Amino acid sequence: MLQVLSSAWALLLGIGLLMVGNGLQGTLLGVRGEIEGFSTFEMSMVMSAYFIGFLGGSRLAPEMIRRVGHVRVFAALASFISAVMILYPFLPNTWVWIAGRIIIGFCFSGVYVTAESWLNNAADNSNRGKALSLYMIVQMIGIVTAQGLIQIGDPGGYEAFVIASILVSISFGPILLSISPTPAFDTAKPMSLKELMKISPLGCVGMFVLGGIFSAQFGMSAVYGATIGLSLTNLSLFIATFYIGAVLLQYPLGWASDRMDRRGLILIVAAAGAVGALVGFFFGQDFKMLLVAAFFIGGLSNPLYSLLIAYTNDYLEHDDMAAASGGLVFINGLGAITGPMITGWLMSDTVMGPQGFFAFIATLMIAMAIYAAYRATQRASVPVEETSSYAPMSPTASPVAVELAQEFAIEADLEAQEEAESS
Repeated sequence: MLQVLSSAWALLLGIGLLMVGNGLQGTLLGVRGEIEGFSTFEMSMVMSAYFIGFLGGSRLAPEMIRRVGHVRVFAALASFISAVMILYPFLPNTWVWIAGRIIIGFCFSGVYVTAESWLNNAADNSNRGKALSLYMIVQMIGIVTAQGLIQIGDPGGYEAFVIASILVSISFGPILLSISPTPAFDTAKPMSLKELMKISPLGCVGMFVLGGIFSAQFGMSAVYGATIGLSLTNLSLFIATFYIGAVLLQYPLGWASDRMDRRGLILIVAAAGAVGALVGFFFGQDFKMLLVAAFFIGGLSNPLYSLLIAYTNDYLEHDDMAAASGGLVFINGLGAITGPMITGWLMSDTVMGPQGFFAFIATLMIAMAIYAAYRATQRASVPVEETSSYAPMSPTASPVAVELAQEFAIEADLEAQEEAESS
């Protein structure tokens, strides 16, 4: 762990600052939208726009890097992010915010692709797993930290937006001044969705459903909190609890994933996530129960991302894992686009009101659990001793980080095979 920190601390610091800026602007918009009188559905379109841009960026950023290089892509995209964050409070218009969120989503995706390729270059076979763990922890710490910073400035003013912009601008420094040399860049061509669906129906359906769950959580939790009238302190604690749960439950579920039938674990985790969402639905008027719901939704939905990738790998040859990861990330992105819009529609006063937030998440979790149970009747499970390794990963990661996780899983599998043959 110390070896990874010594070689990549500047990169991880820069990524952490980026995550603080991203987490801060997402929460700020949810609160500012309520102040500006935007409807819940208008805010849902704003939040969905981020995932449209993010999906586009994950597809186009690799080609941009090949044409002009890592440094130029990183600096240009991060500059756009910083500029758009300052524009939000000056132009409180739904369509302007939608355009801004598409740009920011595109740019953050490209920035993540660039930074994660540097991280991949800084890691080797001996520390790749530790690098992945540190990267995920830094991401979560950045988002949690952002929720504390929202209380520094008035969301109805400009200060908090300026702070978010400054944090993104500062993130350039440690990354661009310390990363050398520029790594070679290449990504695997994604496997066709038809072929991927044939190999792992549960992996594909689960990733699509999870995209909706995570985007609702990431994009609409602040809107929900502002709509029900939470104070800034309680709102920041509510949102932070999603990501605290993600950090605390990621590794216990990863441990379980390597020791039991993964399809059964997916069913259990999805069902438990549904229970967490139903707690929020029925008892959300009690703030303590609201935190319980957030902890279990965040703590169970985030590990599901890694769990579904590991489950899909169980049916793949090592040579196909990288290609499959690109397809799974794309499917997850498609689901993410729909999540905030459907949630916003459910949260409107004419449908369910604010509790539509938890109703949507509970419905998707139940659907995933039911589909996992159905798939158990269609195909035998892979024996535990033949399953691939679990690599922790956040749904905010780009295809580059997911490929890095696949490399770690392959290396871990090969080492396990060598140990088994030598014993």
